[in-house]
Amino acid sequence: MPSFQSYFFEKAIKLSVKRSVKKGVRLKDIKEQRELLDAAASRMGKLPKNSQAVPLQIEGLYAEWLVPRPSLGNKVILYLHGGGYALCSANTHRPLAARIGKSAGIPVLFPEYRLAPEHPFPAAIEDAVNCYRWLLKQGYCGTDIILAGDSAGGGLSLAAALVLRDQNEPLPAGIVCLSPWVDLTSSGESYRKNEELDPYLSFKAVRDAARMYAGEESLDHPLISPVFADLSGLPPIMIQSGTHEILQSDALMLADKAKASGVKVSFQEWDGMWHVWQISGSILPEARQAIREMGQFIKRLLKT
Repeated sequence: MPSFQSYFFEKAIKLSVKRSVKKGVRLKDIKEQRELLDAAASRMGKLPKNSQAVPLQIEGLYAEWLVPRPSLGNKVILYLHGGGYALCSANTHRPLAARIGKSAGIPVLFPEYRLAPEHPFPAAIEDAVNCYRWLLKQGYCGTDIILAGDSAGGGLSLAAALVLRDQNEPLPAGIVCLSPWVDLTSSGESYRKNEELDPYLSFKAVRDAARMYAGEESLDHPLISPVFADLSGLPPIMIQSGTHEILQSDALMLADKAKASGVKVSFQEWDGMWHVWQISGSILPEARQAIREMGQFIKRLLKT
């Protein structure tokens, strides 16, 4: 049963969204949306205690090392943020990625991959794969690396792993997907069933983002919608999903498809939770527990 904190938190989100609609709030363009999200994140997002962010450049991309103290320097999480492939940044997702790294006791590499519509498919996948290869060049083995991401970042983690597999490159030790967006055709029943429950996402917004990212490609392309890909040979996958999110079907389909392909899957469905509730950090007990369980999963795979 969801906690009282999550019940009131979800109500507050819905009220805030309704007020914005009632006031006729309309964002002019993607740039304005990004700026507003970054501004809100800068007021609210804080790194966990004893963690630091260290900027760097990877082949022209801005990235950050998120380093907890203490941590194991010979293991790493490559974290890919959500935002429909068009929004968000280190500012919006730095605290979430850092908390996962702290729970696992290892550093996180957080790149800001190129975004749509300026850079549609396959730009984000190219950037994710290049960052993974950069880690290999730094001396990490594939078995030292965890690919992780939320929403679009979860789908991107899977797509990157599929490219690495098909090119016979070292695979990561595992993949962690938070509320993964892996079916950009929106074929699952939760897109309709949960639209009134999901406090953040709408069917229209998801469809618009899918078309923006895919460009001229079909939405069921296996690297755009990994749920339609051959998933055989992938490393163990952890999936966390909430019963109040419109992407619930994506997570269920991914878990079933991966299991049928012989992939080890740890699937967790959280009652009453919404899209990427884990980003709420220390506010919600469900977020704290989800992050603890991610940390335990990562530690088992990396044998730390």
